Amino acid sequence: MKSEHIPRATIQRLALYVQVLETFRREGSEVVSSETLAKACNVNPSQIRKDLAYFGEFGVRGVGYFVQDLISSIKQALGVDRVWKAALVGVGNLGKALLRHQDFPRRGFHIVGAFDCDPFKIGEEVSGLEVICSRRLKEKVEELDIEIGLITTPPERAQRAANYLADAGVRGIINFAPARLTLPDDIHVEYVDFFHHLYAVAFNLTLDKAEKE
Repeated sequence: MKSEHIPRATIQRLALYVQVLETFRREGSEVVSSETLAKACNVNPSQIRKDLAYFGEFGVRGVGYFVQDLISSIKQALGVDRVWKAALVGVGNLGKALLRHQDFPRRGFHIVGAFDCDPFKIGEEVSGLEVICSRRLKEKVEELDIEIGLITTPPERAQRAANYLADAGVRGIINFAPARLTLPDDIHVEYVDFFHHLYAVAFNLTLDKAEKE
C-alpha cells in the first residue's frame, strides 16, 4: 500500500470494482480494459487508475487488467482476502433476513452468532444458529473469535447492543438501526440507513418532475 491516507469514497469504489469484476469473471472474461471496467462502474477510467494507484501498479498498457489478479489484489488491499467472523444483535425481521443472506459467507463474512434480549426469541434457531441472550456476548465473542458486530435492533435498543459489543471487545460495528451511537474513538462504526437512499431517489425524482413542468 502506497498511502495510508485513502479517501473513504475510494474504499467504496474499490468494493464496487470487486463486485463488477466478479461479474466479468463469472461471464468468462479473463482480461478487461479500464474503459470497459469504468463504463460498468459508471466512473471515468482515470478515476479507476487513480483509485488503484493508492495500492500499487496494476494492468498492462495496451492490454488492460487481468480480472482474477485484480480481484485478488483489491481484496488483499481491503483486507477481505480472509474470513471475518461476525455477530448479529437483534433477530427481528431484518436480522433474520441478513442471517439468511447467502452473500455474507460468499464474500468472506461469516455470521457465527445471533443474539437478542427478547426471552421469546432466545433459543430459537435461525439459519442454523441458536439465538443467544445478548448478555452472553462477551463470553461468545471470545469463544467464537468474533471481530465484527451487526446491529439490527429497534432504534431504542441500538445503543445497548453497541455497548454489549464494545464491552465484549468488538471494534468494528455495522449499525442498521436508525439511531446514532456513542462509542469510544477506537471503535469503527458504519451506518446503513435505507431511508437515506430513498430520500435521495425521491429528491431526484422531484427534480426531474420539476424540470418537465
